[in-house]
Amino acid sequence: MKHIIAASLLLLAVPALSQDISGVARAADGDSLDFGGIAVRLHGIDAPELSQTCERPDGNWPCGKAAAAKLAALVGRQQIICEQHDIDAHGRTVAACRAGATDLAGAMVDAGLAVALAGFSDRYVAHEVRAKAARLGLWAGTFQMPADYRAAHPRTVPRNAHRHREPIPSPPPRAGPSTTYYSNCKEAWVSGAAPLHRGQPGYRPEMDGDGDGIACEPYRRR
Repeated sequence: MKHIIAASLLLLAVPALSQDISGVARAADGDSLDFGGIAVRLHGIDAPELSQTCERPDGNWPCGKAAAAKLAALVGRQQIICEQHDIDAHGRTVAACRAGATDLAGAMVDAGLAVALAGFSDRYVAHEVRAKAARLGLWAGTFQMPADYRAAHPRTVPRNAHRHREPIPSPPPRAGPSTTYYSNCKEAWVSGAAPLHRGQPGYRPEMDGDGDGIACEPYRRR
């Protein structure tokens, strides 16, 4: 009995680092789910914005809407189970989600309708390599990385964002002028510098789509 009590006290002393969210959900876009007002962002991937278009040999196509439709088809009316990994700057749960045995993020990258965020997880990098080699979805032509599209098309914070959360403070500016320059968010991610906070070398307001002082954020603000 003493051992059981001790183990219980130990569990109570450890803070919960993650939680599961399950239920029927709808696809808000190509990498986000809505559980009846609870917004969940898929961990490790980034999909085109709903308004984003991409190019392929036969012309422009609505890649953002196609990504949302694909995620909606994967979700259907199944019970979705999500395991939280993080909380983004706007209060959304960032989680790995599955419908039955299907990893939703992996299936989106497999279809070529989302890109892997290697800076946050290497889990979907191989999926992206295969989709790119097969020229599926986005890889059938040319497209702007979602983070770059967001930077070029700023939008306001979504109504379902948790407004009670305080914004993440920016690091203090470093002394002296910066000569670091990234032409786009992809370069910043490849260099390992992103996300960029106001005052850090390489930060430019043009790359900060919502003006919150954090440029090249992988997690979207809708």
